[in-house]
Amino acid sequence: MRTIQTALPPGSTVGILGGGQLARMLTLAAAPLGIKCHIFAPEADSPAFQVSAAHTLAAYSDTEALAAFAAAVDVVTYEFENVPAATAAFLATRVPVAPGVFALETAQDRVTEKTFIASLGVPVAPFAAVDDIESLETALGTIGRPSILKTRRFGYDGKGQTRIDSDTSAAAAFAEIGQSPAILEGFVRFDKEVSVIAARSWDGSIAVFDVPENHHEHHILKTSTVPADICPSVAEEARTIGGRIIAALGYVGVIGIEMFVSGEQLTVNEIAPRVHNSGHWTMDACCVSQFEQHIRAICRWPLGSAERHCDVVMTNLLGDDAGRWQALAAEPDVRIHLYGKSEARRGRKMGHFNRLTPRQA
Repeated sequence: MRTIQTALPPGSTVGILGGGQLARMLTLAAAPLGIKCHIFAPEADSPAFQVSAAHTLAAYSDTEALAAFAAAVDVVTYEFENVPAATAAFLATRVPVAPGVFALETAQDRVTEKTFIASLGVPVAPFAAVDDIESLETALGTIGRPSILKTRRFGYDGKGQTRIDSDTSAAAAFAEIGQSPAILEGFVRFDKEVSVIAARSWDGSIAVFDVPENHHEHHILKTSTVPADICPSVAEEARTIGGRIIAALGYVGVIGIEMFVSGEQLTVNEIAPRVHNSGHWTMDACCVSQFEQHIRAICRWPLGSAERHCDVVMTNLLGDDAGRWQALAAEPDVRIHLYGKSEARRGRKMGHFNRLTPRQA
């Protein structure tokens, strides 16, 4: 794997695979550091195109376009975990890629991901690989009901998963996820959902932000509240787990790690090898946001402080919620961030806002 030995100076170019809102916010965070961004995406209406220094409109399988992209940038990163691993591997032979291909491949397969996390001694829900009805029936006999059946690959925001209760037909559940290779996970009865946003640089230094408490509606993140309403020892353990995972992956950049809290017990749900929706609060409540931290990490700059100077509630603006922009912009304690998407659809993330209050703890 190609690495970066010295910090990339201002004027360098970061290549980003994917052109959605995360790439857009990475680009905006890079600009004050004097770092340019070049977006590679197959969608002509990619929001990040609006703010980047350059962009390439091409398929992730277009090796000629990828080679030209690699030649035009100093380091490559990605904004979402479903970028083909083969694309990242192709680029990694030509230019440093961070996070590395190993982290991407691990997060793209839920069985591989759970096996990796469990190998670190970190608690995860009971799980089993499912390839057909027979293996699903066997897994149900071991794990029991209720349980959650998820596709091994390409699921997000609740897509590609279904709950299996006592009266659910295994065949119907398998059909609901398209009879795709899957994972069956034991149902975790939890009190709260939290996440850890951590960063690691090429030199192994790590910075971890405060723990947000997350609330989902229809499987889509609605709010992240910081500080989380959990005891300090649980918050510290969550941060410790985050540091263990990011180090074990040999990771460079920002990672999001979702966890369940049951009493004082933590269970890791999944990892996202990228900047994370539950870290958007850092844009206004910290001196250095998750987006700037990611740019710093992959460019081998010193990591910034992850300290929080305000309490904050981040709220996603989904679909027509973005129409509230004028009222929100009038509130003195609110910072609004809109993503430049041309069409509002139900459940689509159109923006978010951070409501700030003086720090209490």
